[in-house]
Amino acid sequence: MLSDIEIAQQAKMLKITEVASKLGISEDDIEMYGRYKAKLSMDLIRSLEAKQAGKLILVTAITPTPAGEGKSTTTVGLAQGLAKLDKKVIVALREPSLGPCMGIKGGAAGGGYSQVVPMEDINLHFTGDFHAITSAHMLLSAMLDNHIQQGNVLNIDPRRIVWKRVVDMNDRELRNIVVGLGGKAHGVPRQDGFDITVASEVMAILCLATDLHDLKERLSKIIVAYDYSGKPVTAGQLKAHGAMAALLKDAVKPNLVQTLENVPAIIHGGPFANIAHGCNSVMATKTAMKLADYTITEAGFGADLGAEKFFDIKCRYAGLKPDAVVLVATVRALKMHGGVPKTELAVPNVAAVKKGIVNLEKHIENVKKFGVPLVVAINIFAQDTPEELEAVREHCAKHGVNVALSDVFARGGEGGIELAQEVIALAEGGTAAFHPLYASELSLKEKIETIAREIYGADGVNYSKDADKALKEFEEMGYGALPVCMAKTQYSFSDDPALLGRPSGFKITIKNCRIAAGAGFVVVLTGDIMTMPGLPKVPAAEKIDVSDAGVISGLF
Repeated sequence: MLSDIEIAQQAKMLKITEVASKLGISEDDIEMYGRYKAKLSMDLIRSLEAKQAGKLILVTAITPTPAGEGKSTTTVGLAQGLAKLDKKVIVALREPSLGPCMGIKGGAAGGGYSQVVPMEDINLHFTGDFHAITSAHMLLSAMLDNHIQQGNVLNIDPRRIVWKRVVDMNDRELRNIVVGLGGKAHGVPRQDGFDITVASEVMAILCLATDLHDLKERLSKIIVAYDYSGKPVTAGQLKAHGAMAALLKDAVKPNLVQTLENVPAIIHGGPFANIAHGCNSVMATKTAMKLADYTITEAGFGADLGAEKFFDIKCRYAGLKPDAVVLVATVRALKMHGGVPKTELAVPNVAAVKKGIVNLEKHIENVKKFGVPLVVAINIFAQDTPEELEAVREHCAKHGVNVALSDVFARGGEGGIELAQEVIALAEGGTAAFHPLYASELSLKEKIETIAREIYGADGVNYSKDADKALKEFEEMGYGALPVCMAKTQYSFSDDPALLGRPSGFKITIKNCRIAAGAGFVVVLTGDIMTMPGLPKVPAAEKIDVSDAGVISGLF
């Protein structure tokens, strides 16, 4: 089979004006970035406000394993399957980050015959959104340090600066640095560090903002430091939010592209699924829902992280009510949760599937707690046996959940028709009664403990002194009604990545908490969450190249 990039480079793309025309969008309502990319205008978005929204489908997955689950590929393939059934559909995805593309992933735009294109552009600079976010973030960093240098009227305590710098590249050397060296003219020396751009609160804000005004208001609320009396200092007090919003005036507009089968795709934003909510932008999702009968979107990592945050943060703020959920799993991944090493996954092992299926079972239970009907999509591999697949069907049937086989990697939309039919039945069935997991009125600790107990299956929660102090301070500062954003390993329901399957008899330990006042949530750290990844021993960048004719190779 051809590689992903080879398949993408053979695609017969429509001009972006033709893709827009499918949705009833005129050329005057798009801002073109070449032939195959465009931004949707703010005038178009405003004109759609009174229009009735279509169905919203969330694609999520079981707990990730090195075997891979294929969530993005399934998301794109499902949209293509719906299109083959003559449904007006849009797929709404996050933008890939350059850091992981050059590090481990080598690309993140679907796979096989279920990709979004132009694949190389989407994986690299795209329309420059991430660069704009980086610039806006770094402007705030510069203005913060300049304020201290120029007299420090706000009485900022340099020891209590909480705003790091960012760059959209995996660079471990920048995690901890010292700035301001070289003498008085070069600033005030202090410890600092870099996060990757997708970990920036500016990214989370852009993805939760409803318009440019809301964006600017949220930017003004960013807490960058504390003064010597312990009071928070904000971007608004530094008078940085207006210029930051100016840098983001184009980045805030959703991007329109297409799939390999010319299904419209809106790709916009990409916050971390750990220290942020891991979903594409609210503006992209809501616009897609006004333009199509079905919007297919996804959330980061497994359902315990991505889906929970999609429901409890994004849907809460945006007023979204999803109609159905697709829970992606693979026989290979279930075997790993059943104790089989990666090297032996090709060997038929029904017993291991049955043992590992407890992970899928817990995710099914969790999705049901939000009142949304679901279907399990098995992303199939050639070595999957009928007996293994039947074991999954039987187990899901006990929970009243259907299973659809998805072969979208190899067959594109044709391989997603069975899944599409199940999704239509769920979405049109009218059984969705969405509700968040917890009420805003609960205390921050009550919210944390509800998630730990209900979603992770923990017996309780332990708090460090730092976490306990931070939570009390946040409530005293008036942030107690905010939702919580749990920063936890994606590889386990627990906070120990080695505990696969469905662990029990454990407690979650909260090491610290921080406030994302502009984004509007409290980040709860359960461990050492890496916000600036490093490159692996053999980075994907080593395989990426460009020919003399400008043809890129090595993305996958």
